[in-house]
Amino acid sequence: MTVEPDAEHLAASLLAAVSVLVRRVRTVAAQGELTMPERRALGLLDRGGPTTSSALARQEQITAQAMGATLAGLEAQRLIERSRDPEDGRRVLLALTGAGRAALQRRRDARTEMLAGALTGGAFTPEELARLAAAAPLLERLAQTV
Repeated sequence: MTVEPDAEHLAASLLAAVSVLVRRVRTVAAQGELTMPERRALGLLDRGGPTTSSALARQEQITAQAMGATLAGLEAQRLIERSRDPEDGRRVLLALTGAGRAALQRRRDARTEMLAGALTGGAFTPEELARLAAAAPLLERLAQTV
């Protein structure tokens, strides 16, 4: 006879563990580190494609002025570029440059290396690593259903 886990207890445990993991992974620095607002803006452009400054500000729930300052810094670093909207020449679209994609990839690589180091550093047995590997798709599915 199997005992069903208490969903609220499981939810609290997962939330606590994932929250700590995310906080620690976010502290990893990458070469040419960007500010949190810059990373967020680049990530939105990476996932959503070219868009306007006002659309980015709405997504981040910040003022257009705050987003403008962030984007000006990214543009000065040549991580984003501006172009006219082909459907409405009055609008300006923002898009990642190759350098912007590379900056995001460096950040992702640094986080992946940190996590891989923790997994292979001897703190986990092969059986535990197999359990983590089996849990990864389930955690991804959980993230998609929340």
